[in-house]
Amino acid sequence: MTEEKKYKYLILTFGCQMNKSDSERLAFVLENMGMEKTEDERDADVIILNTCSVRESAEARIYGKTFNLSKLKKIKPDLIVGVTGCMAGRDKDGEIKKRLKEVDLFFPTKDMTRLPAKLLELNPNLRPMNNTEEDYLKLRPNYQKAHQAFIVIQTGCNQFCSYCVVPYARGLKTDRPVKDILDEINNVVKKGCLEITLLGQIVNHYTAPDPENFSVGNPYKKNDFAKLLWEINQIDGVKRLDWPAPHPLYFDEELLDALTLPKQLNYVHLPVQSGNNEILQKMNRRHTREYYIGLVKKIREKRPEIAIGTDIIVGFCGETEEQFQDTVDLYKQCQFDISYHARYSPRSGTVAEKMFEDTVSREEKRRRWQVLQDMMEEITREKNKKYLDKTLSVLVDDFTNGWCVGNSQEMKRVTFEPVLSEQGEPNGGGENLVGTIQNVKIFKTDNWMMWGHII
Repeated sequence: MTEEKKYKYLILTFGCQMNKSDSERLAFVLENMGMEKTEDERDADVIILNTCSVRESAEARIYGKTFNLSKLKKIKPDLIVGVTGCMAGRDKDGEIKKRLKEVDLFFPTKDMTRLPAKLLELNPNLRPMNNTEEDYLKLRPNYQKAHQAFIVIQTGCNQFCSYCVVPYARGLKTDRPVKDILDEINNVVKKGCLEITLLGQIVNHYTAPDPENFSVGNPYKKNDFAKLLWEINQIDGVKRLDWPAPHPLYFDEELLDALTLPKQLNYVHLPVQSGNNEILQKMNRRHTREYYIGLVKKIREKRPEIAIGTDIIVGFCGETEEQFQDTVDLYKQCQFDISYHARYSPRSGTVAEKMFEDTVSREEKRRRWQVLQDMMEEITREKNKKYLDKTLSVLVDDFTNGWCVGNSQEMKRVTFEPVLSEQGEPNGGGENLVGTIQNVKIFKTDNWMMWGHII
């Protein structure tokens, strides 16, 4: 009797945490069709690229990757290559698909539930998947780490920042029901999850479609996102709660108060994009530098030791040196712990691409990026010194070359040796500490890493 062939899949994920979460759902679909995961392209029968469109360089990587995979398809003619994510979502005129001639499947994220049928058309030998879900968010993700989980609470966006493709790639804002969110969190906590990261394009602009599922005793009355944070804080087993990239506009007094909830990380990532009011207006950010600086002060008044990160775009359309210096000044005033700064690149279909000229040269964008990078490293290095001789709570996520590594509550990377016995040998091995929270006393700091001893 001939042994049934075991088909294998590989998912290549590009971009943000939302894409990583979407890939976890893709893995669920493919494994329910009887496939096994592989990390080797040469062993894969199905390769899915989950793509990002935030910058031109991100899309260029996809074109290069699919070209390389076309060479593999000549050796393995039955190989199925698919592209999903933001590139497929924003391709309204079909121009992107035309450039991806080597690709067999090209579908937006929301069509993930149709993937089994499309795969079966290409390879009838694959196992069918009985799926009645129409909403891909109801698919159960294959979480990559047992102790950490990305929980999507919202997709799409209504903000229409002039540089951004997200509303075109993912559609307008859609919020998940409170019940679905809490059910998913309760499910992962039962399996040992300690840290929850809530995902949404503008995560703090959450509006519950089922507000009746908030508890009667919930202390927050107006802000649905603050209400949701309080509900999650009531779940036994959740130890840490994070929600990256809130919009400054949706920080009211209730959300400021929610920063003090006990399971909230001692970190908030608050994108600003520019420190100049004219550029902010052209970006359609709808906040001013003065408002943003004032909000940072309020956050630190509410939680004085909190670490704050941001996102900045340099070289936006028409940005002068004086306008860039406003961003430098804002950075100095806010004293960020970290910044993810990017060089502006036009994205087809966006308002900025249609209305404004990309006047700043690549060389000047690189120079401005480096100015921010140098300043960030200097400020971060100095800020990190305050953690010397302090004990930080660290969620261990890796063990390499005899050292444990993880993130503190402040989202600082910390490395330490596992507990040593009296004989000087690892006590139980560092692998056993992965997925646990440890108290670590810091003895050395640098820009991006701290070293400590386990307490």
